[in-house]
Amino acid sequence: MWKPEERIKYIPTCENWPTSSEAESSLLYSNLRVGPMTLEQRTWVPAMVPWRSNEQGEVTEDVLEWYERFAKGKPGAIVVEATGIRDIPSGPLLRIGHDRYIPGLKRLADRVHSASEGKTRLLIQIIDFLNIRRRPDPEKYLTRFLPITANHRKHMAMDVADENAVREKLLELNSDELATVLTAKEWEDMQFGQRERVTDTHIPDIANLPKTLPRLFADAGHRAEQAGFDGVELHYAHAYTMASFLSATNTRNDGYGGSRENRIKLPLDVYRAVRENTGKDFAVGCRFLSDEIIEDGSKIEDARYFATAFAKAGMDFLSLSRGGKFDDAKQPKIGWAAYPYTGRSGYECMPGYISDKQGPFGRNINPSKLIRDTLRSHNIKIPVVMAGGIFNFTQAEDVLKNKQADIIGFARQSLADPDWFEKVRLGLGNEVRLCMYSNYCEGLDQKHKQVTCELWDRENLDSPNLAKSIDGRRRLIAPEWEKPNPN
Repeated sequence: MWKPEERIKYIPTCENWPTSSEAESSLLYSNLRVGPMTLEQRTWVPAMVPWRSNEQGEVTEDVLEWYERFAKGKPGAIVVEATGIRDIPSGPLLRIGHDRYIPGLKRLADRVHSASEGKTRLLIQIIDFLNIRRRPDPEKYLTRFLPITANHRKHMAMDVADENAVREKLLELNSDELATVLTAKEWEDMQFGQRERVTDTHIPDIANLPKTLPRLFADAGHRAEQAGFDGVELHYAHAYTMASFLSATNTRNDGYGGSRENRIKLPLDVYRAVRENTGKDFAVGCRFLSDEIIEDGSKIEDARYFATAFAKAGMDFLSLSRGGKFDDAKQPKIGWAAYPYTGRSGYECMPGYISDKQGPFGRNINPSKLIRDTLRSHNIKIPVVMAGGIFNFTQAEDVLKNKQADIIGFARQSLADPDWFEKVRLGLGNEVRLCMYSNYCEGLDQKHKQVTCELWDRENLDSPNLAKSIDGRRRLIAPEWEKPNPN
């Protein structure tokens, strides 16, 4: 992963945890209306993909145990991982693209509501993504995958040569020579792996996305409601389809690219379709980027415009992230797919303990305030969820007091200690297991391995009936916390 040049090392510490009475009277532990639902506290576990499903995208026992463990900490809300809206193979990623997934998702909703004693609202993040292939072996790419065109023949003066001869000649070229013969897209496909973009409108399915996606998202939203979720979070962030429509890099010329007004059309169409296909007691919001952190990408002014438009359309909440794009991702190894959290934009999404003068904690606070202030200047009261490097109570409470956000997301910190919310509420913050921001979890995610935390995944491995990783070396669930007996 990209790291700042300064390479300053930070250690998360906290010496001033609140007493139980201080926590009880805090903004963080006050309730908040979010559309049709009420949060009992302003804490939020953002969507994180733990790779606990199976190749069919089903809710497995590992999935149930994963979210049950978070629910025992009783946060205000949990957002289930990015869940695919298409009924297509997508590895061990949850899916919601067919009615057959409803029973499993209902078990998940029931398990969370029960484990939290009804104190945690449960949403599911629904996502669409385009095809991406692994980086090929250059020899295989040139001899098997690359379609030979008149352009290649012309550059090498091989107009009448047979295809095999052209391919053999391509193999003889050095990198500089090859870069002049291949198109920019062909060169990128060889160096990074083929990746579809929303601007590839020569591909019929991509050209038709504005027609097909609203119904796919609407059906997914309806299934989530049938399964007993409290709401959905539309995934409009990072490197995926909807974020790519919002991006300033979207140059489609069919009315869905170019200007901000055009780029937001499909995201608004999707939202309206979901809203029309779900009931009035079902929350619908989205997660999007405060800044793409890429050259020629969307910036804070775009985000302020999008936030206002989403709120005026009627969304119930806005959840803010930043970065996480393919555009500046590092070149993957041969046989690996590009990972959108390896460049600078990826660092801004998941900053680590090695950082710059600003540090890794709360890098999204100021952008969140700018977006929230814009909304309030239009007299729009929609709650804003802010996440990114928040690990202690004072940080979170100050963000709320300073009106920089309305809800605090704890992603990696809740992974490090799912009981953070209960421990702090009870005045036992000194027992919190603090995230060290080493991004050990992110490294596992990049390899599509079951995500765990280095702070607990080797603890008590000999315990009976312990769910372990596929290689048997790590526990899959954080150890249970023994609450002190109030008597």
